[in-house]
Amino acid sequence: MPAKTLFFSHALLPTGWSQNIRLTHDAGVITAIAPGTAEDAEPHAIALPGLPNLHSHTFQRAMAGLAEYRGPGTDNFWSWREQMYRFALKMSPEDVEATAAQAFAEMLESGFTAVAEFHYLHHAPDGTTYDNIAEMAERIAAAAAQTGIHLVLLPVFYAHSNFGGHPPTEGQRRFITNLKSFTTLYEKCQALAATGIAPHSLRAVTPDELNNLIPLAKHRPFHLHISEQTKEVEDCLAWSAQRPVEWLLDHAKVAPNWCLIHATHITATERAGIENSGAVAGLCPITEANLGDGIFPTQNFTGPYGIGTDSNILIDAPAELRQLEYAQRLTLRQRNVLAAPSTGETVWQRATAGGAQALGIRVGLTQGAAASFVTLDTKALGPAAENPQTALNAAIFAARRSAIDCVWSQGHKLVQNGRHIHAEAITQRFHESLKNLL
Repeated sequence: MPAKTLFFSHALLPTGWSQNIRLTHDAGVITAIAPGTAEDAEPHAIALPGLPNLHSHTFQRAMAGLAEYRGPGTDNFWSWREQMYRFALKMSPEDVEATAAQAFAEMLESGFTAVAEFHYLHHAPDGTTYDNIAEMAERIAAAAAQTGIHLVLLPVFYAHSNFGGHPPTEGQRRFITNLKSFTTLYEKCQALAATGIAPHSLRAVTPDELNNLIPLAKHRPFHLHISEQTKEVEDCLAWSAQRPVEWLLDHAKVAPNWCLIHATHITATERAGIENSGAVAGLCPITEANLGDGIFPTQNFTGPYGIGTDSNILIDAPAELRQLEYAQRLTLRQRNVLAAPSTGETVWQRATAGGAQALGIRVGLTQGAAASFVTLDTKALGPAAENPQTALNAAIFAARRSAIDCVWSQGHKLVQNGRHIHAEAITQRFHESLKNLL
């Protein structure tokens, strides 16, 4: 792929907004970025760094909207989980690939240019291992290749149903591994994409298993769910007399390559411990709202954070950032809680940096970073687009439809006029798969 040069009237650099920027990229990397003119360059108005999506279960995109019915009892995360288990038992490898491609295309259309796929749907519906233990992982990688998104594959170690090594339930049979089979799976995944390791949660691993997984990851991303639900906290207290984050910080060397997904229910002491460790808080505001999880104390958190789409009930990067801020407003009954001073710029920049750390990648509009960036549709934004800071705020908080125009991932232009270049074929295949599943 030959070097290409683009011109941006305004660009959000790591140092803030800059005008009249010429950006050259080659082989998927930004090779030069400096003030210049539009001469001999593809012109665009407003450019942003592409957002990393630090937490996704793509197969759940196929059940989006299907769990919005209340049963005879109280509906909560745990009842939703049972529905998710039942749905997961239906999906073939072909369904998983079609669904992942749809999810990845939608991520790109909304401004995500990289994704950490927290992949735990490993086995056949009856729980037996496919002849190729990485069959499902290969389907995820194939979907990423089709859409062009930058994939960081996180195979999940999942062995137990609750704290203390309780045996898995029947509904979890497609997820279950042991250390030997997981090591084989992990090795195969490394041939497919950039990888990391994801112990599912402290419920799903024993302390000994966790201690075996940590050195296996080495410097790579290490992600796990933690403190998502109050029942999870109560169960951990009953097992260990400690809260989940408290236990983790006392029993593992949590480091900057770690990402603690959700970490919703934490004390001030636990929050300070996460900050001191350098780990990323992996926040999924739309899913956390949809599942009734609770609200992370973002306003007091000084460490890195990023955003993920988790259950993929709705894939929309600006909407995730809007929900992140609005949750704090509702909690504190204040406005512009996360602003410093512009809310849109602050949350976009922090989510970019924290997401990149969680994925172990380099992003941003700077030389040497991946050529992954987004441009805004100034026509959709109207006069607000005359000021780039206002344009970004409008794109996040006030746009009635997506304000994303074009998206590049690793030098490839994958979204034009708000649509993925292969959207029609990807969506047709997904709909055919969804008809069979429903």
